[in-house]
Amino acid sequence: MAGKLEGKVAIITGASSGIGEATAIALASVGAKVVLAARRAERLNTLAERIEASGGKALPIVTDVTDETQVNDLVRDAIAQLGRVDIVVNNAGIALLGTIDGANTSDWRRSFDLNVLGLLYVIHAALPHLKNQKSGHIVNISSVAGRTARAGVGVYNATKWGVNALSEALRQEVYKDNIRVTIIEPGLVDTEINNHITDIVAKQRIEERRQSITPLQSEDIAAAILYAVTQPAHVNVNEILIRPTGQDN
Repeated sequence: MAGKLEGKVAIITGASSGIGEATAIALASVGAKVVLAARRAERLNTLAERIEASGGKALPIVTDVTDETQVNDLVRDAIAQLGRVDIVVNNAGIALLGTIDGANTSDWRRSFDLNVLGLLYVIHAALPHLKNQKSGHIVNISSVAGRTARAGVGVYNATKWGVNALSEALRQEVYKDNIRVTIIEPGLVDTEINNHITDIVAKQRIEERRQSITPLQSEDIAAAILYAVTQPAHVNVNEILIRPTGQDN
């Protein structure tokens, strides 16, 4: 795998922790220059220093992907400083679980703003550059929740089903430009994603569920992403569904 992404530039959103952080390290380890996008500057800078200490190249850019202007600036600055963009990993996301009845409806707006609109803003900003160079790879982090539906998970299900649908539509729009599209659908992963849940009952249930099995680690998902983006140019891995062995659905 050494050097398989030499000369490539990858933008990774949600790079300050979890899957995004692990993916940045994984892609940098095989030669990619990584653009680290998230809201937490200190964490981005620490990660960038870690990658560069290992011989990689990392560019931290503080970005809130729900702000379209900031996203446009992210892509512009990445190209200005590193010359191109080849891979986009749309990892930034949130899982605000809870029943529809009695929900805090602001959670719904936050979920769609980040999981769907934020992802679309990044794609929209990067696509002209990928099409101009007639190559590129867009990786959208979805979820098992994008293939199933569960009581108490409905809005998160809706956002991730949306990610799956728009990803397939996008693939059909851009394949003639040699742009690949992959969705990664993790099951339960040991990350900080549940920390943002505002519904106390929902938070307790998902934590109990996660503690009942051996969950995936961020590095497991990063390995799946690395597999997809290092395939030969004629191979488009459209979808990877990855669950912990102990997860039933």
